[in-house]
Order: sequence, then structure tokens, then C-alpha cells
Amino acid sequence: MSEYTIYHNPRCSKSRQTLQLLADNGVEPEIVLYLETPPTAAELKVLLKKLDLSPRQLLRKGESAYKEAGLADATLSDTALIAAMLAEPKLIERPVVVKGERAVLGRPPENVLALLSN
Repeated sequence: MSEYTIYHNPRCSKSRQTLQLLADNGVEPEIVLYLETPPTAAELKVLLKKLDLSPRQLLRKGESAYKEAGLADATLSDTALIAAMLAEPKLIERPVVVKGERAVLGRPPENVLALLSN
């Protein structure tokens, strides 16, 4: 089992680029196809903590589901935003790469280099 995990969407160019960057650096991560096997609420909360991001910061604001669900409403709680991401995993920004207690968002893909140096 790899010490790295990538929450990956093969249809996303940034996700593919991040996976390639890892491979170019000799890393074969565990690949989680999060659209097929979405994280649980507990797993998503752990990811957010490792990323040091709020749920709102991990939302893909350009998705039609974001607008349709009214997620721009600033009064929505973190719990409501997490519930929305669990209901529609495509709302989760990607890719997320995890190593131990740290994680980074691969936007841009070069962000993962910070995990490789530790």
C-alpha cells in the first residue's frame, strides 16, 4: 500500500496531470475514484482538516449542482455544505493528494511537490 492517496477523477485534466506528476516523481499512489466511491462525512472532515480548508473552500463553485442547490448562500453551515458534497461528489474540488497527516489540492498540480519533499 502506498503512503500516498489521490482522490482522482480521470475525466479531469488537472487530476490526470497531478497523477502524472506523482508518477514522474516515482510515486504510485492509492487511487480513490471518489465519484464512484465517495468519502463518508467523517472521511471528508478528516480530509478538510488535513487540507486546512473549510468546506466552502473545497466546493467546486462552477458546477451546475452548486448553483441549483443554492450553495452560494453564505448562511449555510459547514454541516450543510458537507452534506451537499456527499450528495453530489462532483462538487468536491479535485484532485486531493494525501500523505500521512497532510494533504494538498492539486490545483495547480505542482502543489503536490510540497508533499514529496517531506
